[in-house]
Amino acid sequence: MSTAVAPARTGQVLADLVPASRVRDLALVAGGAALTGLAAQIAVPVPGSPVPVTGQTFAALLVGTSLGARRGVASLALYALAGLAGVPWFAQGTSGFSVSFGYILGMILASAAVGALARRGADRDVWRTAGTMLVGEAIIYAVGVPYLAYAADLSPSAAIAAGLTPFLLGDALKAALAMGLLPTAWKLLKR
Repeated sequence: MSTAVAPARTGQVLADLVPASRVRDLALVAGGAALTGLAAQIAVPVPGSPVPVTGQTFAALLVGTSLGARRGVASLALYALAGLAGVPWFAQGTSGFSVSFGYILGMILASAAVGALARRGADRDVWRTAGTMLVGEAIIYAVGVPYLAYAADLSPSAAIAAGLTPFLLGDALKAALAMGLLPTAWKLLKR
């Protein structure tokens, strides 16, 4: 049996270029959760906000885009469940529920959306990748900011000031990085 990888076509994500097996899927799901946990440890406190800037959202969006919706959701759900069970891999080595847990829930939904878009080829050129990352970020904030308002007992405007505004520049930089990484990966694979 040949393990050669077929040329990529619309309907594939980067993970589909690895020969298919259940072991591959399990390894990709676990690896995506671990990558997200590692990236969450890159954390910079934000004055006036209970939410730090982390590499977590960038990793979650890359996981969803690279693995596709089904595996991306499984990976981020594993990340969330393990963190709730006590694995200290949420931002700054924490676990369990916190005021920022809504962002993690948003990452699960965002991974589904960016994974579905990637399966339609939205990760193969710079501008479509930018749009894909912006959709993912919008979903994360749409869940994370209201959860922050509820959990921290903040007004909607205070939640936006503490949980959205300070992160926009960093998210633009993360989107720019993804705009370079994902299309380049496809080009390197000549697919």
